[in-house]
Amino acid sequence: QVQLVESGGGLVRAGDSLRLSCVASGRTFSTYTMGWFRQAPGKEREFVCAARWSGGNTYYGDSMQGRFTVSRGNAKNTVYLQMNSLKPEDTAVYYCAAQVSGWPWPSYKIHEYEHWGQGTQVTVSS
Repeated sequence: QVQLVESGGGLVRAGDSLRLSCVASGRTFSTYTMGWFRQAPGKEREFVCAARWSGGNTYYGDSMQGRFTVSRGNAKNTVYLQMNSLKPEDTAVYYCAAQVSGWPWPSYKIHEYEHWGQGTQVTVSS
């Protein structure tokens, strides 16, 4: 079993930056793919980005690349989402997810991830 805990969300103003963290515990393997998704009120959960636990490959959803950057921490159980130039439309609950097999790649569909964190709220005011 894998446990994921997100942190770093909060209330910011448009144009600000935030860095979200996701710490994985339990059974963690180097072949994992880690993903970030978000869900705004009244909307479906949306893919943000993904990163291979090993190898450094990354993949971003439409309109995500440029302002959002995913990276792995020095501790091998941590992945970050750096968000810059935030906009009110970025307001959502942000979820970290883990895919055990690391396949397929890239993985951007909800059902391709087996483990999910509880989410962290990001609110961007105008």
